[in-house]
Amino acid sequence: MDPSTALGEEPIGKLLWRFSIPAIIGMMVNALYNVVDSIFVGNGVGEIGLTAVTIAFPIMLVMMAFGMLIGVGASTLVSIRLGENNRAEAEQILGNALTLIIILAFVMSVAGLLFLEPMLQALGAEPKVLPSAKIFTQIIISGSVFMYIGFGLNNIIRAEGNPRLAMLTMLISAGINILLNPLFIFGMKLGIGGSALATVISQAVSALWVLGYFFSSKSTLKIRLRYLRPKAAIVQAIATIGMSPFFMQLAASIVTVIYNFALIRYGGDLAVAAMGIVNRVAMLLLMPVMGISQGAQPIIGYNYGAQQYYRVFQTLKKAVLAASGISLIGFIFIQIFDYYIIGLFNSNPELIAMGGKGLRIMLSLLPIIGFQVIAAQYFQAVGKAKHALLLTMSRQVLILIPMIMLLPNFFGLTGIWLAGPIADLASAVLTGYFLYRELRALKVM
Repeated sequence: MDPSTALGEEPIGKLLWRFSIPAIIGMMVNALYNVVDSIFVGNGVGEIGLTAVTIAFPIMLVMMAFGMLIGVGASTLVSIRLGENNRAEAEQILGNALTLIIILAFVMSVAGLLFLEPMLQALGAEPKVLPSAKIFTQIIISGSVFMYIGFGLNNIIRAEGNPRLAMLTMLISAGINILLNPLFIFGMKLGIGGSALATVISQAVSALWVLGYFFSSKSTLKIRLRYLRPKAAIVQAIATIGMSPFFMQLAASIVTVIYNFALIRYGGDLAVAAMGIVNRVAMLLLMPVMGISQGAQPIIGYNYGAQQYYRVFQTLKKAVLAASGISLIGFIFIQIFDYYIIGLFNSNPELIAMGGKGLRIMLSLLPIIGFQVIAAQYFQAVGKAKHALLLTMSRQVLILIPMIMLLPNFFGLTGIWLAGPIADLASAVLTGYFLYRELRALKVM
């Protein structure tokens, strides 16, 4: 059976796991190499290295935001067009996406390198941290074109019905990174620059792998020269649908900056290092949920485009149940092994105590996050960008930022940790309300 045709015909349960398991494995390994990367930096460079990477993290989130703007927007459109049996326009979307990615990479790299030091200082890099942060970020920005291509086009591989290859792309990148990190940091004594160089090399291999696929005979869609020229209507459609994940990542960058300044004020550089560890552990735990979300997206998009609304509902229901179950398991794991997890990154007792408390509090409502992620992704998958954007921004901007600014005034550093679960609860309630209305309309259709 043609991979894209299977999206509309195979049993939903079998289809969801066939798409989700490769995405989960790929994203887990991807998140794991970020965790391993931090472990190498924490033990090979020290607390200054962890703080430098955390300070630079908002810049990396902004880069990822632009990658998601094109990658997620294009992949959603590709899923819907394949559901409509419009392969020619799906290929045109792929070609336009590649052109936009290359233009974006050039503009972002030039701007980032020109204003790097002022940006890092504005993000809170103090004199003792600035040199390490600058070395790390310079290398990452210089090779960012590979990240944009690998990440952006890998979404389209999954959208055309080839989740295993999308997983393999992430495994190759993560595997190379994990192998090169200790070699560059400990073997060649390159320090934090070695960590950044390992990341760029792994992303370059991933980008070449993805491009090779779309030029080969194995892909459903092909990169064709005539489709590389941007078409205004397609560019606008990609940008419109990609706005939700774009603003989500952009908001995450802003939130990280606000977090860092609050952490410096109430806990110093050590608190920033602790937050860097907490974020990476949280990312690792949420990757299975994100994998289910990514697995459900092409199934929902294809069947919505094919007007098979019962299959849309069944996919959504099964994805929510699976994500919620995984979130509950992650919550139990954190509550039992919190301090042991933090101790993997650094042996400083004060850092372990601070990070363990932060990890427990920040992920105290992890069981409901699975529902919120899948439900919000549903609106993204069916092309309802305004709904997806509102649900995304409600947590990151409307709720979380005010909590970060308000709660520390009463609870100090604990207030910073509390801001996350409060935002999780409020956004889950809001998402539930919009999803209830959507499901009533879906039932009628």
